[in-house]
Amino acid sequence: MQIFNASRIVPVSASPIRDGWVAIDRGRIVSFGEKRSGAPRAFSGPPAHEKTTETDLGSVAIMPALVNAHTHLELSWMRGAVPTQARFPDWISSVIALRRNGPADARSVQSAISDAIGACHRSGTALVGDVANTMATVKPLGQSPLHAVIFHELIDFKNAHASALVEQALQRLSVQPTAPNVRLTLAAHAPYSVSPLLFRRIKTALSREPFAPSSVHLGESAEELVFLEEGRGPWRSLLEDLGVWDPSWVAPSCDPAEYLDRLGFLDDRLVCVHGVHLHDPALQRLARRGSMLVTCPRGNRLTGVGAPPIAAFYAAGLRVAVGTDSLASVPDLNLFSELAELRRLAPDIPARLLLESATSQGARALGWDTDFGTIEAGRSARLIAVQVPENCADVEEYLVSGIQPEQISWII
Repeated sequence: MQIFNASRIVPVSASPIRDGWVAIDRGRIVSFGEKRSGAPRAFSGPPAHEKTTETDLGSVAIMPALVNAHTHLELSWMRGAVPTQARFPDWISSVIALRRNGPADARSVQSAISDAIGACHRSGTALVGDVANTMATVKPLGQSPLHAVIFHELIDFKNAHASALVEQALQRLSVQPTAPNVRLTLAAHAPYSVSPLLFRRIKTALSREPFAPSSVHLGESAEELVFLEEGRGPWRSLLEDLGVWDPSWVAPSCDPAEYLDRLGFLDDRLVCVHGVHLHDPALQRLARRGSMLVTCPRGNRLTGVGAPPIAAFYAAGLRVAVGTDSLASVPDLNLFSELAELRRLAPDIPARLLLESATSQGARALGWDTDFGTIEAGRSARLIAVQVPENCADVEEYLVSGIQPEQISWII
């Protein structure tokens, strides 16, 4: 048994506790509470004869480790190499060109992935939702201190390719090295890059699993709305330039959420990423279907899609999680920096809701909410201690103000 005392305990699932403690046994939280002078602590479960150690951490906030619900670790080698663009299709074109040329060697890709994983850990992240077109992140994540859901993302706009693509992807997943901290699943890239039949084949494959979350980039750019409403614009031009346009495709003349709903792709397993250009009816549709929305506000600014309507996400009743996106579009993978950007964009949203988005909602989106996201008895003891001023009046507000890695330490 280990007992950690701190000036603040931030359970996320309950109000912060001043002068509190957390008891941990064998990597699991046993209990937590307020430190009262002369009052014995009440524990549940540990044998009476078990040795107990007690550590006073001082002026820190003990809180659940963060959940980065959307990133692309395999793109980490692109850090600083993709210029900021005014339009998202132009940014994507830059990424495609850079990816075709590739890095100098495969070792630089793996080195960048390992460095990015380390950066996530140093900034207090325990769980990531990693989107992978290749399987380059499976082994390094499996050997890391992070837990992960790896979304093997499929991209193809021709219906004729759909069945073979899914079968090949499932085969690819079946031969990956397994680790208890990594789960593999399938994802679709976006409505402008995935054929209707491919969406349906992915959905069918996922339905065979008891719980397999999936992911899709949705409503990320204004050009996506034009494409679905009218069947024209930069996305069609890019598909034609790449030689992957399907002339049999007919524009559905609806918003992205309704389009996926028609295809049977919206449900409570789906993690919709970005949503910058989804209007209220689309947001409400996602909420009704129980789909999660992951916002990546810093990356949205740098890729030319604009600022996400954070307050509208919460007002629609959506379960909101947070991601950093990739190092191709953000300077670092510090999720606390995303929280600071959320606070800037949505000054009226309670700090506790923002913290939930970076912890418990992210864990729920990735299907790991029985282990991560809150301080509760039986949960994983992947907890962090964040240095806070002794006179901190509102610890939750302080935690969304911009915490740096040097302020963070791991409990165990």
